[in-house]
Amino acid sequence: MPVEGARKRVAACVVKLDNGEDPFDELRVGVANVTLRDAAQRAGIGSPCAARSGTGEGGVHHLCRDAHDKLVRTGPLVPGTTCGTAPTGCLSSCPMLLRRTNGGPHVHRDMRIAQIAPLYEAVPPKLYGGTERVVAHLCDALVELGHEVTLFAAADAHTKARLVAVRDQPIRLDAAALRSDLAAHLTMLYEVKRRSAQFDILHFHVDLMHFPMFEQQAHKTVTTLHGRLDLKDLPSVYARWPRFGLVSISDAQRKPLPSANWLATVAHGVPPSQYTFKEHPAGSYLAFLGRMSPEKRPDVAIRLALRARIPLRLAAKVDAADVVYFDTVIKPLLDDPLIDFIGEIGDERKSEFLGNAVALLFPINWPEPFGLVMIEAMACGTPVIAWNCGSVPEVIDEGVTGFIVNSEEEALAAIARAPDLDRRRVRAAFDRRFAATTMARAYLDVSAQLLDAQRLGRAS
Repeated sequence: MPVEGARKRVAACVVKLDNGEDPFDELRVGVANVTLRDAAQRAGIGSPCAARSGTGEGGVHHLCRDAHDKLVRTGPLVPGTTCGTAPTGCLSSCPMLLRRTNGGPHVHRDMRIAQIAPLYEAVPPKLYGGTERVVAHLCDALVELGHEVTLFAAADAHTKARLVAVRDQPIRLDAAALRSDLAAHLTMLYEVKRRSAQFDILHFHVDLMHFPMFEQQAHKTVTTLHGRLDLKDLPSVYARWPRFGLVSISDAQRKPLPSANWLATVAHGVPPSQYTFKEHPAGSYLAFLGRMSPEKRPDVAIRLALRARIPLRLAAKVDAADVVYFDTVIKPLLDDPLIDFIGEIGDERKSEFLGNAVALLFPINWPEPFGLVMIEAMACGTPVIAWNCGSVPEVIDEGVTGFIVNSEEEALAAIARAPDLDRRRVRAAFDRRFAATTMARAYLDVSAQLLDAQRLGRAS
């Protein structure tokens, strides 16, 4: 669009404002150095900009953030365009109103996005569960940002998205003695494919199960990998289907597959309003939240608590695969009065459980892809003491949100230092990095890249 044409579009939106109409269905400004000043100021979007005031998420100008959420939905950016209301000190590069220039600058309309969840747990899970919880938060955040989201999941999902129920209940909660996980997921994938023309983006959270069925739609798919990738048979699969764009949840997760078709790394996020910040914890205990499994090392957490003579509360799930480990390794350690095993807990109890702890212990012994519980603790203001494995260095800010350790001796020293950390800074780091809207916007950037590539392909 020529610059003069873009100016006319802005002028038309101002006329709409004068007539009491909403201009945002029409306004599509994507030319460098054309601003939203005339339309956005008259619309009264947001508050006046403040250069890196710290009051907006990531220091983004308030007006530009609101304009982005209501209008532009931008992807990866290039400097040159301003919001038009910023003070002199920040006229160069408000990131929400900058646009990539491949094939000519343009602005994306609201997206029609399908989110395809695993069927093992409810969305969100009633108790333990990471992937389905992240999918739930992502769906709600995308809807709040104005996108048309459809969730394919089990029937008891609670979501702001439109739900397509493909199974009567989650597999783990199904009392049926005989059931087929594979059949349930294939049925869901068939339904997604039948409706695929309705969506701009198909976002899969089911590992690689969809690859053979969606080869013709690979250009419009995003596949987030939620698990470990150091498995023998995976490299050949990702080499066989290289057109599927992948998203990692940490850079560390990628290491076993460095040459795969990675689009981005997007950290998990959770809604800040779901977790209550506790500046002064009411308890004097350490917390462990997760699974009773050898790679999560609850036995190390127990040993640390006993050595430090500090109570430990364990909220954990025991999977069928981990019953022997629990019975032989963990159960004999639960007799000490300092150790309190309370079983699985749901979201409604996490703020109290995590927020009142001195620290969360995360003594993992495996290449953790992300570790959602770490950011849940941070949302409550609770510091995390975590082993230096997998994603941990990417999540924990050393000496700010917790401590990264390599041994039990280092962990004991960290436990002694945990009360000295400023819990307000722990929560502030969470708000800055791990809010659900931050995650959603990062996925919109990924989706924008795919839509850009589709447009370029059609134009060539």
